[in-house]
Amino acid sequence: MVVTGGGRSAGGGGAVPLYGHGTEPARQPQEAAADPDEVGYRGPAACAAAGITYRQLDYWARTGLVEPGVRAAHGSGAQRLYGFHDVVVLKIVKRLLDTGVSLQSIRTAVRHLRATDTADLRRMTLISDGATVYECTSPDEVVDLLQGGQGIFGIAVGVVWSDVRAALAQLHAERVDTGETLVGHNAADELARRRSRAG
Repeated sequence: MVVTGGGRSAGGGGAVPLYGHGTEPARQPQEAAADPDEVGYRGPAACAAAGITYRQLDYWARTGLVEPGVRAAHGSGAQRLYGFHDVVVLKIVKRLLDTGVSLQSIRTAVRHLRATDTADLRRMTLISDGATVYECTSPDEVVDLLQGGQGIFGIAVGVVWSDVRAALAQLHAERVDTGETLVGHNAADELARRRSRAG
């Protein structure tokens, strides 16, 4: 169990706050990493799926808050490329910032989220009292936090995961190995294509 912030834990066992550590945890392989058809998403697609502005995305990348996991922008004209896991983290960061969680706590939470493997990430719930972010992996841990009066809001990472997957399915992606653009399925575009064929 890991989280960020002031260091108070919930009463009894259960959820433990995520704490910052002096070293960056090793990144676990992402779900798509073993897939030869791995895709990445350029900045505009990552922004659209995460619900953030390009300015936020750029600032977070430059300050190291959320860096692109597929390809960083090195040199003139290079495009950052974000993986699916990265976009999930971007959306979670936006929600934490919107609720007033401190940047220090968010940085620690990001390190933890990026080091968490895919299967565990989807089962995780983040609860915050504004000062500390707690990771909960079972309903009992969530109940313990709420009974302790510490939890103010929660983020079910599995729901964020599903939202991001649905959003990215509508957007263009790029094959990491070839650079080929993969066109997302947009219902409005499909309707336009059908009308043009009928007319």
